[in-house]
Amino acid sequence: MMRTLADLYYHMLQDVLHAEKQALKLLPKLARKVSNDELKTMLAHDREAIAARIGAVEEGFEALGKRAKTVPCEAMKGLVDEAEEVLEDADETALDAGVLAAVQAIKHYEITRFGTLSSWAMQTGQNAAQAQFQTCADACRKMDEDLTRLAEADVNVDADAAESENVDTKGGKAVTTKSKVKSSAKA
Repeated sequence: MMRTLADLYYHMLQDVLHAEKQALKLLPKLARKVSNDELKTMLAHDREAIAARIGAVEEGFEALGKRAKTVPCEAMKGLVDEAEEVLEDADETALDAGVLAAVQAIKHYEITRFGTLSSWAMQTGQNAAQAQFQTCADACRKMDEDLTRLAEADVNVDADAAESENVDTKGGKAVTTKSKVKSSAKA
């Protein structure tokens, strides 16, 4: 039962540990499927960053004198399911944009959770943990900003410019239009 802020903090540590482990497991699947090199690199770097965030959460448990354990994080499970749905259902031309959006949803969740952990750690006197959790939230915010920049400058543009075939009927005639595919590879 969660009766105090300290109880909530301990429960949130368990929830976030589970969430980060789910995200860590998901990232290699996403990285294997995307074609944009910069997005691939960002996913690889995020995998390393998640390992560091897991370490910060484990240190949070240690500071409390408690064993690191998890409780199921249904929110992250839903975000992971959405990302996997993109992998299964998105056409190749839209896949990178879909994956990028799914990763941003995970970043937004991480920003809120690490921000909350930072606040609660400070309130409960866990100053070292507070600083680490704030660093985690800031790093997630930075990645979200980088993902937005990549989406707007490249990935969404590529998805929008990808070859598409539309058939309209004008005056009883079928008219086919095509747009050219812009390569995501940089020369």
